[in-house]
Amino acid sequence: MSESGNRRNETFVPPSDVHVTRDVMVMMRDGVRLATDIYRPAVNGKPSDFARPVLLERTPYDKTGVNHGDRTRRNPTPRSKPEIAVDFVRGGYVVALQDCRGRYASEGVFEKYLNEGRDGADTIDWLIHRPWCDGKVGTLGLSYGAHVQSALACLDPPGLAAMFLDSGGFSSAYHSGIRQGGAFELKQATWAYKHALLSPATRADPARRAALEAQDLKAWFKAMPWSEGHSPLAAAPEYEAYLLDQWRNGLFGPYWKQNGIYARGAYEAYSDVPVVHMSSWFDPYSVTAIENFLGLSTRKHSPVKLILGPWTHGQRSVTYAGDVDFGLAAPLDGALAEDYVSLRLAWFDAWLKSPKGGDPLPPVKLFVMGGGSGRKTPEGRLDHGGAWMDAAAWPPAGVVMTDWFLQVDGGLTPGPPQAESAFQEYTHDPRRPVPTIGGAIASGAPVMEAGAFDQREALGIFGCEAPYRALADRQDMLVFQTPPLEQDVVVVGPITVKLHISSDCVDTDFMVKLIDAHPPSEDYPEGYAMNLCHGVLRARYRNGFDQETRLEPGHVYALTIDAFPTANRFVKGHRIRLDISSSNFPHFDVNPNSGEPEGYGLSPRVATNRVYMDATHPSRVLLPILAP
Repeated sequence: MSESGNRRNETFVPPSDVHVTRDVMVMMRDGVRLATDIYRPAVNGKPSDFARPVLLERTPYDKTGVNHGDRTRRNPTPRSKPEIAVDFVRGGYVVALQDCRGRYASEGVFEKYLNEGRDGADTIDWLIHRPWCDGKVGTLGLSYGAHVQSALACLDPPGLAAMFLDSGGFSSAYHSGIRQGGAFELKQATWAYKHALLSPATRADPARRAALEAQDLKAWFKAMPWSEGHSPLAAAPEYEAYLLDQWRNGLFGPYWKQNGIYARGAYEAYSDVPVVHMSSWFDPYSVTAIENFLGLSTRKHSPVKLILGPWTHGQRSVTYAGDVDFGLAAPLDGALAEDYVSLRLAWFDAWLKSPKGGDPLPPVKLFVMGGGSGRKTPEGRLDHGGAWMDAAAWPPAGVVMTDWFLQVDGGLTPGPPQAESAFQEYTHDPRRPVPTIGGAIASGAPVMEAGAFDQREALGIFGCEAPYRALADRQDMLVFQTPPLEQDVVVVGPITVKLHISSDCVDTDFMVKLIDAHPPSEDYPEGYAMNLCHGVLRARYRNGFDQETRLEPGHVYALTIDAFPTANRFVKGHRIRLDISSSNFPHFDVNPNSGEPEGYGLSPRVATNRVYMDATHPSRVLLPILAP
């Protein structure tokens, strides 16, 4: 879910060594034609018919547009897709850039994600029958441009020869990317509104554009749930319809097993070609990248690679994510290759060229955050630091899953609780949710921002109110933390939280957040609570996402919450902290606690929720600790 397409490169003129054929209308199996620009090597402006491998990028964000992440460390000005296509052509490739169905110059109606597998396969079939294609097609793209790659690979089309998926490619959109733990990710709503404005139907209809532009999205986020005709998308019913479908389909059933959003179900059929899965710790698709890496590397003969950086979605060439800086080593540029284009050229050269280039990547390359000074940088960000590491597997060798137990006094310790009966409780009022402060988010503007931040309310953050307290001081939040660490603790891998809970309502959510608690300092007198990763479970799905089971008020249940993975060095003197609440809005929709169907919560109830921590009900977090 990229922010691409904000600016078209209307003035692009190809250099004399590159020829562009614009808006070739490629026929799909149902007769819809998709606009495709073909970039080929040229001599004095005339295209070469010499057969070469083709690099295909399919996008809903405008094939002539500019992506905010397509910049380098040396040049912070983003480059357009046509400009980058020139680099690939000069590297020895033909490049095909295509607008997805129903977007920009392509025909048809846009239905998010669900047509991309067939359309991608049909496009590859068309490409391999062109005289300038040598029969090999590599695919690349960010976000939606990664989702479309995975969708077509599930169909194993002839001609697909290598892939580079950047921040996307849904292993299971239900479990991560559209929903998580049963809750709905509201970045889907902000994306739908923005791209309804950019749709061909809106560009062609001034009245529709005016109706959409008149909406106050922040006000609508305070008026949920939405319904048909009662949403900021009322003037764009095709966008409203698919969004409400995603929102209301709460059970993991046939809807969520369709091509385009469920690679898990097609790993056996998935194309056996060299593939890179790249994501980052503050990107919504780190789980997708890891699951696809694990699911394919154990089944396929071709190389499967995993890259995990410290970035937000697509921001691979900067040192920071949100309000936290990870040092000069953090960008892709210089750590993995000279820049992002160079990395992809090296990857495709290794598998599409003859003779092949050398494999440019280890099986796993990941960034371990932490180890910085803890001071404020000249730019005003926390210096958290970090370093890259190579590994042969995920999680890396030497990782040991270790229990850290919640204690009734707010402690987090390696030893289990001893009390016979102990719990902490809080109230969750759906009308006053805990505000989202950073996290693994994409396309959240104008209501949320991705990255790492001090978990403290502030002016300008949606949902925050004066006097702008630390989230830890809220009455609807539980906080558990270690004493100041006596030595560094390095955590690399999946994070799992096992809670024993009860509620006086028939349904409620449990949200967890892993925090690196920096100690007070001259720059941060109250310390700095840096968010690392989050997790959520909607309690009605505790027995499986394919069934809903109401809570019996007062009964104690065991919940397992699969949080996002992370890699962080908790430095000596810091604390490992776990926050627990029942909302994280607007990242996720708010559970009304009433048990109403998903997307129809019109009767919110205040819930009193308990977390137990005694000898019989030992709640804990499992941390993947890397041995020194």
